[in-house]
Amino acid sequence: MRISTLLLGLSLALPAMAWAESPTEITAIQNAARRGNQGAELLLALIYSEGRGVPQNPVKARQWMQRAAREGQPYAQLMLGDWYAGGLTGLPKDAREAARWWQKAAEQGQPQAAYHLGQAYLTGEGVKTDPKRAEYWLRRAAEAGNAPAQTLLGKMYHEGYGVPRDVEKSHDWLARAAAQGEGEAIRFLDFFVQMGEDALQGYRQSGPELEARARQGDSEAQYQLALRYESGAWGVLQDNRKALYWFHQAAANGNRMAMRALADVYANGLLGEAKDRRQADYWRNRAASREPPRDIIRNPAAAGRSSALP
Repeated sequence: MRISTLLLGLSLALPAMAWAESPTEITAIQNAARRGNQGAELLLALIYSEGRGVPQNPVKARQWMQRAAREGQPYAQLMLGDWYAGGLTGLPKDAREAARWWQKAAEQGQPQAAYHLGQAYLTGEGVKTDPKRAEYWLRRAAEAGNAPAQTLLGKMYHEGYGVPRDVEKSHDWLARAAAQGEGEAIRFLDFFVQMGEDALQGYRQSGPELEARARQGDSEAQYQLALRYESGAWGVLQDNRKALYWFHQAAANGNRMAMRALADVYANGLLGEAKDRRQADYWRNRAASREPPRDIIRNPAAAGRSSALP
């Protein structure tokens, strides 16, 4: 049953962390690969690349990775792009080929490939420098939870490189990355004078410490706690309901980053919520307003999530 589980996981786009090493398992994967199973093709390429249970064989690794990538396996396309970028497994170092394969994977929603492609458009490696396309692909990766993309996007907004300078958007993306423990984002946040040391300490606090501050009404702690529940980082389990609850609490207490997060949630149908243009517009306007919030827009779904502690 282990082989079928591995192949199913791979067919859904991500490589299994457990490697097959026994002769029986490898034979089964080889047979499935020869029959055209994309997950098996990818796993076999990785097995030959790492030499797990078989002699390391870069030639066979390349052949199976290229076959899986050509047949549309997004993680294989990502890996092939990485191999071309680094000149690995005997492939020539070719930034253009790397970007081409990352593009194919990114178009299928592979976040790491979208991040690499965004970087390529920023630096002009393999493609013509294009900050607007860089922002597009980095945003795709960032919205999928890729912390390095969130950090880079935050820095773009902070510097106004290729996008209008927007300190709030910069803070928002950096905070999302910091909530996942991204060290560079945490360090970069030190430059945001308006946050102060108390806010920065929140990123270093344990889950219970941060939750205690949040329950005492600290809007910055509420916002940071929502980010942790959104991503399942830093000692808490991912929980859409709790993330939504704390975003609402922080927004009700005047945290504009939480308001922007709620606008994003309702505009894109995130955290298990249906798209709701009315609420998205409401929170977007609240974030842009300089007046403190006097009420929270209500509908049965929102009220049920924000009226009581989870």
